[in-house]
Amino acid sequence: MRTNVIRPNPLRTHVTRPNPPRTNLTRTAVLATALAVSALVPQALAHDRAAAAPERSRAVTLGSCEAGRLCLWKKPDFTGARHTFELSDTDIESCVPLPKGGDAQSLANRTGRPVTTYQSAECAETGEFETYPGGGTWAPRSPYQVRAFKIWEN
Repeated sequence: MRTNVIRPNPLRTHVTRPNPPRTNLTRTAVLATALAVSALVPQALAHDRAAAAPERSRAVTLGSCEAGRLCLWKKPDFTGARHTFELSDTDIESCVPLPKGGDAQSLANRTGRPVTTYQSAECAETGEFETYPGGGTWAPRSPYQVRAFKIWEN
């Protein structure tokens, strides 16, 4: 009687096993898990936004600023004393400091031209500065005290 002896192959270093066949049940379980997680993400983000909301409890209304003007308010949210400047009496591309001791924390640009506001009263670019488009830009809170501005040609 002969017996078959199986000898290991010395060149084969690991045993490969066939992958188990995927079933529709496995795919369905993966899909259901992905949908459940994606449904929870917006709820978690909404909760985070709601927690941050008390910072701004009241609604901000736009300040009054006529077409063709740059309006700057002393305080955030378009409150406090307002300075207005028109194109007809403002030099284009020149540094215009606010009146002595004046600064602003909110603005509306309705000039139809870009306006750059500066933290520096001399329009120095070593301090903070920001350019606002002229098509009707409303900024309720400047990231710095505005002390000067330039209206650009385009």
